[in-house]
Amino acid sequence: MKTHVKALIVGGGAVGTSIAYHLARGGWSDVMLLERDELTSGSTWHAAGLLPYFNMSYATSHIHDYSIKFYKTLEEETGLNPGFAVVGNLRMAQTQARMDEYMLYASTAETVGVPYEWLSPSDIKDRYPLVRTEDLKGAILHPTDGYINPADVTQAMAKGARQRGVMIERRWQVDAYYWTGDHWDVTCTKMVEKGGNLVPSDEQITIHAEHVVTATGNHSQRTARLLGIKIPAIPVEHQYIVTEPDPALVEWRASNPEHPVLRDADAKWYVREERGGWILGPYEQNAPARFEYAVPDSFRADLFPLDLERIEEEYMSMIHRIPSSETVGLKDDYNGPICYTPDGNPLLGPAPGLRNMWLAEGFSFGITAAGGTGYYLAQQMIEGEAEIDMASLDPKRYGSWMTTEYAMRKNEECYSHVFILHHPDEEREACRPLKTAPCYDRMKALGAQFGQVNGWERPNYFAPQGFDDHAARSFRRGGWWEHSVTEAKAIREAAGLIDATAFTKHVLTGPGATRFLDWFTTNKLPRVGRINLTYALTSAGTTRTEYTIVRQAEDQYYLVSAGAWQAYDADFLQKAIADKMPEFGPMVLQDVTSQYGVFALAGPNARAILAKLIRDPEPGTALSNKRFPWLSAKDIELKMCPTMAIRVAYTGELGWELHHPIEMQNYLFDQLMEAGADLGLTPVGARAQNWLRQEKSYRAFGTELGRDATPLEAGLDRFVDLSKDFHGKSAMEALGIRSKCVTLRIDGPGDADPWGREALYLADAPAGPDTKVGRLTSGGYSVAFGQSIGMGYVRPDLAVPGTKLKVRMLGELWDAEITEDSPYDPSNAAIRKDG
Repeated sequence: MKTHVKALIVGGGAVGTSIAYHLARGGWSDVMLLERDELTSGSTWHAAGLLPYFNMSYATSHIHDYSIKFYKTLEEETGLNPGFAVVGNLRMAQTQARMDEYMLYASTAETVGVPYEWLSPSDIKDRYPLVRTEDLKGAILHPTDGYINPADVTQAMAKGARQRGVMIERRWQVDAYYWTGDHWDVTCTKMVEKGGNLVPSDEQITIHAEHVVTATGNHSQRTARLLGIKIPAIPVEHQYIVTEPDPALVEWRASNPEHPVLRDADAKWYVREERGGWILGPYEQNAPARFEYAVPDSFRADLFPLDLERIEEEYMSMIHRIPSSETVGLKDDYNGPICYTPDGNPLLGPAPGLRNMWLAEGFSFGITAAGGTGYYLAQQMIEGEAEIDMASLDPKRYGSWMTTEYAMRKNEECYSHVFILHHPDEEREACRPLKTAPCYDRMKALGAQFGQVNGWERPNYFAPQGFDDHAARSFRRGGWWEHSVTEAKAIREAAGLIDATAFTKHVLTGPGATRFLDWFTTNKLPRVGRINLTYALTSAGTTRTEYTIVRQAEDQYYLVSAGAWQAYDADFLQKAIADKMPEFGPMVLQDVTSQYGVFALAGPNARAILAKLIRDPEPGTALSNKRFPWLSAKDIELKMCPTMAIRVAYTGELGWELHHPIEMQNYLFDQLMEAGADLGLTPVGARAQNWLRQEKSYRAFGTELGRDATPLEAGLDRFVDLSKDFHGKSAMEALGIRSKCVTLRIDGPGDADPWGREALYLADAPAGPDTKVGRLTSGGYSVAFGQSIGMGYVRPDLAVPGTKLKVRMLGELWDAEITEDSPYDPSNAAIRKDG
């Protein structure tokens, strides 16, 4: 058994074997995989093996698409049949809202190239007469997916890995990880059978590994403790039942092909054929989380007792949908642990705070995702970056505020939401409120309807007291839409106040700070008292983070980045600083996110409101362009609140960000609201702000900006100083311009706007793979133009104002036209207004 390897994968399920296979296929030799028991002995062995394409995430859709295509190649390569039954996947809808969901998903699928068909209730009945259809609205069919044997596909990937030189060792448990500075020392103990249990022996070895990947599934909490980090992946019970043969099905199959996997999302279940009978897999309410601290040593390839009462409603709805199943008895039942995360996406990528440690944990759909996970994670490890933006799956999307209780409750909620309508404006309720700014109660009293970002409660919009946010959600213009229109108009016509406290905020000081930031970011550094917008790049030259930098002193900088990415940005900064400090000099980085609240005040009356509060020897000129120009920052006093005011506005109007001691937030809030009472000051939420920033073509991190595009492709050339050297510069230049970010005005349906997930097509040709030219990354409504608006990426030759395209919305194609950047106020007259 080798003790020195390039990469060590811990965990022998479908995910771990895929990672081992793809690392070897990518060219790495000396790859080893350890499994504490037998391959597939975790959740893999009792998984139902479904391969659903359906996913609203662009990155996850790519991962699932790769898996399904990859699995079809395994038998030819390895000689092992993975048991892939390409029967298709039929998702039925009982309501128009569900059909709207499928139409939004279908447009997302088109951006990835996933095929689908629409079926009416009569189409379903004609094809599958055992299915009751009179209460259905329709269905979407994916003809190229189906189900697979989890154990067989895992063994096939394991054989493929061995053929490529991977060493797979079973019955070895990892008991300790130690980072030496250039590799990991991994202490492993040989496991032996004793009384039916698997127990540690006295045999131990240490494996020296340059890279380690953990794919430990249900054991992720033990992994977290060994690594000294938090991993919010905790299993939830999932049960499914297998029936005896159904005579009606047996008769049907005598002269017909197998049914597709049937999903009645409104009834919260999937059903597929199994040896003449049916498998029912429900996603019921109240399924409990298990193993929140560790998997018991006695639990191996074991199951929990079945709780039939918990799934009675789903069982009866299967009988309703497939009447012939009513008289069929139960043959087998399974109730096993399936790992979840709070948002349902896996934790995939570099571990927080650690070097060369990679996580592949929290896979609730592990069989579907395993193939693509191995492919894209291997790209990250070997090449430095994957070809798709993996940020939405990054383990650091959850910060140190994460607790066991939070992960348990959110994971249970996520399980129960598998078949809940996934509105784009969905905000899930569990574990909220948790992180609140001091002004939370004041904003709630004004009718704030909150969303959550990085645990923070942030107003999405404001509505009358008693308003039901849940009932207001829609795939079209929901009940909240008119309120956001009012808020957006208030900023354009008078003034609006936005709570931006969730912004990530760091202070960097020290003799090395200036040289470091000059290397770390793309733009020229600002002078003292000024600000700039800039970008940090990945090693592949794509956009890693967007920063607003305020230079407070020669060697002191205040860095503001996206609120959703606090731990993600902090980890990147800390590691880069540690690497460059010997070269550039001492530096100290402080995360001050929770020390400062932020209000964004914007609109034509913003200056007049602040003028009532500012305390200055010459108050009449304190806020003028001469003394307080655009893109500058000053420490000012707003009555008794010391404030760092930054003259910038994400909405494109005259405005300031007011960064203040968080303990004074309620005082400042009251003063601002009182000063603006006769000047039209309106509290404004994130949805209106999102619309307004699109009117100005302001790119947002996580949508237009990410690790799959460079700042030059995003059209941000003015924030990239090519006269200097910076991290990722040569890689960025080598990539060239593969696509280009544009803003589009859209003549869409009268009751809906794009969400930023839609495919774009040439205007003068039928929609299809050959005429797809891009995709939207953001969407919404423009109060300035009275029509839908969106931003996205298209082929570079089309990125010209006036180019006419088509966008897929609600199953139809609608006219769209590329406009010049900043279609609202392109000269920035409003934001530069003097006074």
